[in-house]
Amino acid sequence: MNLKLKKPLVFFDIESTGLSISNDRIVEISFVKLAVNGEIKSLTKRVNPEKQISEEARMVHGISNEDVSSCPKFIEIAKTLSQFIEGCDLGGYNCVKFDLPLLAEEFLRVNIDLKLEGRNIVDAQKIFHLMEPRTLSAAFKFYCNKELTDAHSAEADTLATLEVLDAQVLKYEGRVIKDNFGKESIPVQNDMQTLHKLSLSNQIDFAGRFVFNKAGVAVINFGKHKDKPVNEIIRKEPSYYDWFMNSDFPLESKKRFTEMKIKEMSK
Repeated sequence: MNLKLKKPLVFFDIESTGLSISNDRIVEISFVKLAVNGEIKSLTKRVNPEKQISEEARMVHGISNEDVSSCPKFIEIAKTLSQFIEGCDLGGYNCVKFDLPLLAEEFLRVNIDLKLEGRNIVDAQKIFHLMEPRTLSAAFKFYCNKELTDAHSAEADTLATLEVLDAQVLKYEGRVIKDNFGKESIPVQNDMQTLHKLSLSNQIDFAGRFVFNKAGVAVINFGKHKDKPVNEIIRKEPSYYDWFMNSDFPLESKKRFTEMKIKEMSK
């Protein structure tokens, strides 16, 4: 492996009942942990989502309601999953937009808080798209010269993503690219903090409802108040917080908004 680690790095992939972070559930999850010494451990679980798998999702990952009817519920394996990734950086392929928010949502439903603080998050798709816009199968072929024959199997996708990021570091180390704001030049380095900056440099919550702007100020990232400072909205329009908390937003986003409100009101 070419990756230089200061703590374990866990890659993961999720298959779900659908594409809604708030309403859908995990049906399969796979973790692959790369230790600092290069040792690799994996943990793959199928989950009874306690709701119907959409036909669209079933056609993608091939997992039916019958396949998971006798599997453990998420609450029954949550502690095992949490312990497996404790103290680890996290990575995946397109994990920032979907897998991370969905995993955080599932954990919060069972009172486990998956926080960004203290973790580096690396998204191999983000780095890949900055360099060579393609799909995971194409990335695997491009970087590793292999065919991904079992795509949309959580474990196969996860193992492939690990190999892709490892090859990306070898290929791009030393190259300079622009940051998320298109201004700051960032050299690609074999370091989890740098890869985190490329993957998730400005997000506050996993779903990206709140982000830091180029001045480092927390701002709202959607809707009528897009790009407005969070502290300004909290002070001038307190009803917005109530609307957000009563709407269909991810629990993790609501938790981060509450934390920002408490911090602002304590000033």
